[in-house]
Amino acid sequence: MAELQSKQSTVQHQVVDTREAYLAATAALAAGNGPVGVDAERASGFTYSQRAYLIQIYRRGAGTFLFDPPPIGDFYELNEALADEEWILHAASQDLACLREVGLDPAHIFDTELAARLLGIPRVGLGAVVEELLGIHLAKEHSAANWSTRPLPESWLVYAALDVELLPDLRDRMVDLLVESDKTEIAAQEFAATLSKEAKAARVDPWRRLSGLHSLRSQRNLAVARELWLARDEFARDVDVSPGRLVPDASLLAAARVLPATRQALSDLREFNGRASRNELDRWWAAIQRGRATTDLPALKASNDTLPPPRAWADRNPEADVRYKAARAALQALSDKVEIPLENLLTPDYLRRVAWTPPEPLDAASVGQALTNLGARHWQVDVTAQLIADAFVEVPQTADPASDLES
Repeated sequence: MAELQSKQSTVQHQVVDTREAYLAATAALAAGNGPVGVDAERASGFTYSQRAYLIQIYRRGAGTFLFDPPPIGDFYELNEALADEEWILHAASQDLACLREVGLDPAHIFDTELAARLLGIPRVGLGAVVEELLGIHLAKEHSAANWSTRPLPESWLVYAALDVELLPDLRDRMVDLLVESDKTEIAAQEFAATLSKEAKAARVDPWRRLSGLHSLRSQRNLAVARELWLARDEFARDVDVSPGRLVPDASLLAAARVLPATRQALSDLREFNGRASRNELDRWWAAIQRGRATTDLPALKASNDTLPPPRAWADRNPEADVRYKAARAALQALSDKVEIPLENLLTPDYLRRVAWTPPEPLDAASVGQALTNLGARHWQVDVTAQLIADAFVEVPQTADPASDLES
């Protein structure tokens, strides 16, 4: 590889934050040529919402444009202008939701992060991939910045612009490598699957995501934890601040464990801290009172179809454990041979589910159908179904495999 270059920009970047400037940028991008590099910056960890606070777009023949979504609002015209073009994104699944929120919904994508995985590149962050394939060092010092900040510092804008300006060159290099490795069709199926993937359904009990919740042993403690989590979530949404920045999970858990009997006792609880722990004390005390008084007590464990972790299978379902280990070893060997990570060769949960409850009759066709029903792509079924079926047949089978789905 050629000696590394350090990619920098001396151009002053103007943020597009008026309707007039947005329409002019749309016309310029429509007149450009080739695929379109796209990226979005959110304020994860700082704000409640996952909205885009900056959208960067680059196209050859047009240049780079940095859009400020809140003042622009809807991006209908830009989406119409670029609807038939290929959009290049890195880790598209992370940005598609916030792009669609403002009306940017590509029909065709090239995902450079996914392509890097399929090409067997060991480090798939944008900076690492650009350095590996283009020989350019791309600084990533602002990746965790609070992009809701206004005005945005010039150094941040330069960083944001470079994220998209290299995407067309990176895409072109990857296209050649995908052809050389006979993975073009695999990549196309993966990109299409990313575009068509439905958003995850909302959790029935989102409060159960509270870190450390498993340490609470009674339903009453859980009820208080639930009310505190719901109160924090509502407040965080109203003020658009990340919940953990208001009151950390550990503080909510401490209050739920202690069950303070008075407002003062809550105030005196040393573990109950955070920027909103004292100035919103009435809010938290009211939540504790609701939790202490409710008759709607939550179950100690959530009811779901989550499989036990594989480490517990030897005791819970030994036949499934043997099937799983045999099939996983076969897939790992294939992964090494084709230089595609195991998790991209086949979604790990799909293998676990067919190993836990194998289809009948047990053959490549039935395994392939089971994988397809779970969401596996055609290429994944083609290369894994026979291997899995063979591995299952080679291990002892039982007539009535266990079906315990407790988490």
